[in-house]
Formats: sequence, structure tokens, C-alpha cells
Amino acid sequence: MKYPFSIILIVEFIIGSLINGFIVLVNCMDWVRRRKISSVDQILTALAISRIVLLWLVVTSILLSLHRSVKVTSKMVRMINIFWIVTNHFNLWLSTNLSIFYVLKIIHFPNSVFLYLKRRVMKVVSVTLLLSLVLLLVNIVEINTQIDVWVDLSKRNLSYNSSSRKSAQVSKLTLTNTLFTCIPFTVSLKAFLLLIISLRKHHKKVQRNAQGCRDPSTTAHVRALKTMFAFLLIYTIFLFSNLMQIHIFELLDKRVVIFTGMTVGLAFPLGHSCILIFGNHKLRQAALLVLWWLMLRAKHTGPCTP
Repeated sequence: MKYPFSIILIVEFIIGSLINGFIVLVNCMDWVRRRKISSVDQILTALAISRIVLLWLVVTSILLSLHRSVKVTSKMVRMINIFWIVTNHFNLWLSTNLSIFYVLKIIHFPNSVFLYLKRRVMKVVSVTLLLSLVLLLVNIVEINTQIDVWVDLSKRNLSYNSSSRKSAQVSKLTLTNTLFTCIPFTVSLKAFLLLIISLRKHHKKVQRNAQGCRDPSTTAHVRALKTMFAFLLIYTIFLFSNLMQIHIFELLDKRVVIFTGMTVGLAFPLGHSCILIFGNHKLRQAALLVLWWLMLRAKHTGPCTP
């Protein structure tokens, strides 16, 4: 039953590696050409690298699970969980910081505190990422504590009560990860609401001044809203799938639940990376050039008719 999921995960790995590698390559080439890299490109590059590491970690876990000769020890489980927590943490918080960056760059509020933050947008992003490390540390400590309990239960007799307690412990572990995942989601949701409020105020200002509705600021607001809405949509699906795992863990085969969670977990960064490419002018243009080159190459190397 796990092999179809393995195939899906391998496909996600290949596509995800290509997409995120493309983001890193385009930004690095632009960095070399211009001798400088913009703030948004720094965040995008770091985000793409964290997702490549996440993809490799998942594939490594799959290969370990497929080889029956490999004995899964408690130390191995602990290391895989820690690496997963760290990479997933940076994946989520760099995505959240990207939302914060867009919001502070686009929206306008006549407030001294907001104007101060707007002038120091990269410092806000850096401080937010540093503060998130406290949550990362708490998450690691909590997960390690739960793994210790799970290992202790595994060493006991596999009676019905012990098996039920282990299932409950795994559900608790999943719930803990989901709760820590909800924090960056809440921050991104607040940023999205601020963007809507800013667009509404800007639209009223444009109407009072009898200007056209499609001014550059309105266009930037709408483009950012579309990107963030798509991001929050797949983020919501990701959170919902995690919560569903908790409720169905004892009803279905445990491996099916775990592999389903990994599949949806990889679909989230994969979908968001596609959204970032189409929402970024430079990445979108580079992607269109690559597609155009591939189409021409396929046309010239097609089967020759006699």
C-alpha cells in the first residue's frame, strides 16, 4: 500500500527540486550579473534552499522505510523528527516573512509606528525570524519529550492498551506539530487582512481624488492579494490534512496515514513555489523563456517523417 504513495512522493521530489532549484539558479545568476541581490530575492533564495533540504529529507525517510534491512532505532527517529521540524520551521516562517515583506512594502498607513517599521522592513523580517527560533526550540524540546514516551511504550509488551497508548502518543505528536504550524499561519492571515484594509482605504482615496482605479499602487495591492490568497488556501489545506491525520490515525493503516501526511506536506511547498514563480515578474519571465526553449528543442528533435 505504501508503494503508490512512494511514487507520488518521488514525483513531488523531482518537480519540487526542479522548481526550487530554478528559483535559486535564477536569483544567483541575477546576483552575479548585477553584483547585488535584492531583499525579496534573498528571502526567496533562502526559502527555496530550505525546501530543497526538506525534499531531500523526505526522500531519505522514504528510502529508509522501504529497506527492511535497515533497523529503525529510536535515535534515528529522533534525528529525522528534529531535521523535519527544523526544515519545516524555516519553510513556514520564511514564507510568512515573505508575506510580511510584501505587506510592509505595499500598504500605507499614516501611523508613526508603521512608518518606522516600513523604513526598516528587512530588520522586521530578521527579528521575526530570530524570535521564531524560540518557538523552534520549544517545539524540539516538546517533540523529544513525546518521543521519549513513545520509545518507553514501544519497549513494553504490545498489548491492546499499550498499542492504543502509542497511537494516542503519535496523534499527540502530530497535534503538537500542527499547533506550532498554526502560529505562522496566524501571522500570515493578519498580514493578508492588513493588505485588504489598506486596499480598501486606498480605493476610497482614489475615488475621492477622481483618479483611475488601476494606478500602480492598486495593481500592486491586487497582485499581492492574489498571491497571498493562494498561499493561505494551500496553507489551510495543509493544516486541515494534519488535523485529519489525528482523527483517522486509529481507523486506517498507520503507514497509509503517515504517507498521506508526507504527500500533502510536500504538496504545500511545491504549490507555493509555483505561486511565487508566477507572482514574481523576473521568475515568471525566466520560466516562460525556459518553456519556450524546451518547446523549440522538442520541435527540432521530434520524430522525422520519411
